[in-house]
Amino acid sequence: MTIRVISVGKTNIKYVKDGLDDYISRLKHYTKLSWQELPDIKKIDRTNRVLLTEKEGEAFLSVINSRETVILLDDGGKAMDSIQFSEWINQHQIYDQSNLVLVIGGAYGFSKSLVARSKGKVSLSKMTFNHQMVRLILAEQIYRAFTIIKGEPYHHS
Repeated sequence: MTIRVISVGKTNIKYVKDGLDDYISRLKHYTKLSWQELPDIKKIDRTNRVLLTEKEGEAFLSVINSRETVILLDDGGKAMDSIQFSEWINQHQIYDQSNLVLVIGGAYGFSKSLVARSKGKVSLSKMTFNHQMVRLILAEQIYRAFTIIKGEPYHHS
């Protein structure tokens, strides 16, 4: 199984980029992971939320293939603690042979077409984080999940 994370926009906050690079490097020991940053949508009225989410949805869908399992990161999604998240990832590894694609949407959520294509939503928190911080939090939680799966001491419960 490969885990793909797709987001909109560049990671340009240095400490977030450094942390993200660190966790991506650590994860090489556990899983195949790819991290894809799509360009920000340009040349549209950014106050038109519906149009912006539609364009972002088209961009996401253009890089997702039909055999991949798509999960959207959304504060209204299924809430899990770290143990449950690790069990969820492990179940996906065991029972679903497709790649797992985790999508970090833009500021206004997801298009209807992307929601329809997805298999569900997962929440990292009920709190709101900027989209760059979500990348780092997600990377850390994926790393934590694999250390839990392997029974390693990173997670203290």
